Amino acid sequence: MTTTSTTSTPLDAVRTKHVGLAITALALGGFAIGTTEFVTMGLLPEIATGIHSSIPRTGHIISAYALGVVVGAPVIVSLGARLPRRALAIGLVLALGIGNAATALAHGYTQVMVARFVAGLPHGAYFGVASLIAASLVPPERRGRAVSGVMLGLSVATVIGVPASTWLGQDLGWRSAYWAVLGIAVLTAVSLLVFVPRTAGHPDATVRGELQALRRPQVLFALAAGMVGFGGIFAMYSYVAPLVTDVGGMSRSAIPSFLLAYGIGSVLGAWLAGRLADWNVERSVLAGFLATIVVLVLIVLLAGTPIALWVLVGVVGLLGSVVAINLQLRLMHAAGDAQMLGAALNHSALNVANGLGAWLGSVVIEAGHGYRAPSLVGAGLAGLGFIVFGVGLLPKFQPEGSRRADR
Repeated sequence: MTTTSTTSTPLDAVRTKHVGLAITALALGGFAIGTTEFVTMGLLPEIATGIHSSIPRTGHIISAYALGVVVGAPVIVSLGARLPRRALAIGLVLALGIGNAATALAHGYTQVMVARFVAGLPHGAYFGVASLIAASLVPPERRGRAVSGVMLGLSVATVIGVPASTWLGQDLGWRSAYWAVLGIAVLTAVSLLVFVPRTAGHPDATVRGELQALRRPQVLFALAAGMVGFGGIFAMYSYVAPLVTDVGGMSRSAIPSFLLAYGIGSVLGAWLAGRLADWNVERSVLAGFLATIVVLVLIVLLAGTPIALWVLVGVVGLLGSVVAINLQLRLMHAAGDAQMLGAALNHSALNVANGLGAWLGSVVIEAGHGYRAPSLVGAGLAGLGFIVFGVGLLPKFQPEGSRRADR
């Protein structure tokens, strides 16, 4: 089995005196994305009432956003690889703002669906270019921490951005939450312009050349591992509310504290992921999948104990960040010269995982197996992700140059 670290990724260094501020500015974009991605779930009843639709039907707007992520990541990155990276990041975050403004202005189910699809388009591409910029600002041995710093914005959004915007939407109307995201997007664009240095694009990049990365077995295995393995986390998290109330025996008022536990775990996981990545990316992914299996099985066994369930949900959040960030770094390395595409595709994979985990969870619930069952399904998905990722590390699936170096 081959191993790599972030130090092996070829990347042009960019100098700046404000590395911390630059990474914070890039993370602010992640904060805006995380807020808009998850606030819809918290405001679903208000949105349904506002557009005169049922809650189940309105829930399709969450899928519309996810579809935008899946479609937008490879298309936008492939078309924009030649563009200066800072300019591309600013354009993407402003596009995110436009999508949220369109959501706030939309009337009726169809308009909101289209607006959420548009808002999802820049999601993966932004994280792709932001990760590449962050990695270029620091020495090779600190690139894992730099990329995790960008992803930290997404985790912080689950703790601060989503609860705050949900409260805002409930108090001032659901449209106000999306106007708030527009404000964050504009602030991000200004911060990127001020603190992030100009960075050149890839002058020789072509759409065909970028998409060639999808022919690399190590890229395909990493993507498949993310789509399947990360689905294990979403299988549990999608049904955390009934798990808390129906299995844990707690009132609905306890649900926010479990969402907070997941968010806190995600933030800690983003911090830990960077340090693990600078040690070894591949082993971090494998360890993350294994730990996820154990924790999800423990949830099946201990869901009736409130304190244990709260801690375990938090640990799931931590492991989610560790796996997601290290999968992104693995894809950046495996994609060769198409590093930005590799980073962006990770978010397409995670959104596929979201849908897969939630769907399989619904299947076992509707089959009468109860609300513990999705966590058991999740453990199986995480195990399958571990196997797929491990197979992708076998020497026969590595580039010829890498295999010769290993010998």
